[in-house]
Amino acid sequence: MKSIKEIWEETAAKLTGIHEPREAKGVAKILLEDVFGVNQTDFLLNEQKQINEGELHEYVSRLLKYEPIQYVTGVAHFYGRKFKVEKGVLIPRPETEELVRLIIDQNELDKPKVLDVGIGSGCIAISLALELATKVYGIDVSKKAIELSRINSDRSESDCEFSLFNILNSDSEIGSLDILVSNPPYVPERDKTEMHRNVVEYEPGVALFVPNDDPLIFYKRIAEFGKKALKSEGKLYFEIHEEYGDELKALIEKIGYSNVCIHQDMQGKDRMLSATNSTSK
Repeated sequence: MKSIKEIWEETAAKLTGIHEPREAKGVAKILLEDVFGVNQTDFLLNEQKQINEGELHEYVSRLLKYEPIQYVTGVAHFYGRKFKVEKGVLIPRPETEELVRLIIDQNELDKPKVLDVGIGSGCIAISLALELATKVYGIDVSKKAIELSRINSDRSESDCEFSLFNILNSDSEIGSLDILVSNPPYVPERDKTEMHRNVVEYEPGVALFVPNDDPLIFYKRIAEFGKKALKSEGKLYFEIHEEYGDELKALIEKIGYSNVCIHQDMQGKDRMLSATNSTSK
């Protein structure tokens, strides 16, 4: 029987073919934690542990084919919680946690009415429902996303209602909103060649990419819907592409929102936009 450190280091060594050493150790640690139940105390004490070598080999083989660790383990960590994820649904990103934090920090209402457009795993909607102690609605064009979000909502005991809907085709009937939030597809198709294989080959393109000639298509449509669906002084929030901050700000102002602000993420990149549905300028 091997010690935790030995298993960890051997697993990380196998992953150095596709990851830098430090990242390989991080991925190996996540695998041991989320699949084999190794906890922080186990790592600190470095005790011996029985782990099925054949099962571990299977997981490592998948990782070596560039499959994202979250799909391999079936778990994504987001805002201090675990979410079930599967291929076909976008993996939650750390930057999106910052969007959730921004909304929470700016909210002054008791039980605001919230709609999340493009829910994916449900991470934004569920996090806001729990943190704001309110009901959150969510829509998505993907049946898989709806099914998975409902599972995550049930597991977290959050008050969420999800429905299948394509916002590009028509307006949702969910209105009188205090908060409208979306992390829509925003990566131009041309950027595919610069992205990692684990993203391009495994994550759903429909949740990532937009036409090169119309990269703001979702923002425009959702913002127009928001003018009707949001209450006066209701708030609009987007996660955005760092290269389109100024262009998107101008578009949102043209549609009629006020207090349009671009917010940077922890890396100093333009990553979020907030705006108010108000007639005042």
